[in-house]
Amino acid sequence: QVQLIESGGGLVQAGGSLRLSCAASGFTFSRYPMGWFRQAPGKEREFVAVISWTGGSIDYVDSVKGRFTISRDNAKNTLYLQMNSLKPEDTAVYYCATSLIRKIMVAADEYAYWGQGTQVTVSS
Repeated sequence: QVQLIESGGGLVQAGGSLRLSCAASGFTFSRYPMGWFRQAPGKEREFVAVISWTGGSIDYVDSVKGRFTISRDNAKNTLYLQMNSLKPEDTAVYYCATSLIRKIMVAADEYAYWGQGTQVTVSS
């Protein structure tokens, strides 16, 4: 079965960096786009970034452009999110997700498979 396990979250001061990882199993990782989403307390789950199966096509929400970088290592079945210049408003639980559909999508309700999430807290 599809399994997605996030790691790398934590507490960091504003301006700091974190690197999130998502270990994938149970499907052919190299064939599908992968996405990162986040959910802050009291808010809806929000798209953060998406990457195509080859890594050749990438998209970000405007609020993280220039600060976050999504990448993948298909040999290791692992998705990454490098987060630099973190801000308090980046505080959220971060999730990786896949739809098992070969199409770039940014809406959370189009993704069927989710990890358990990793908490990122940015202090001011």
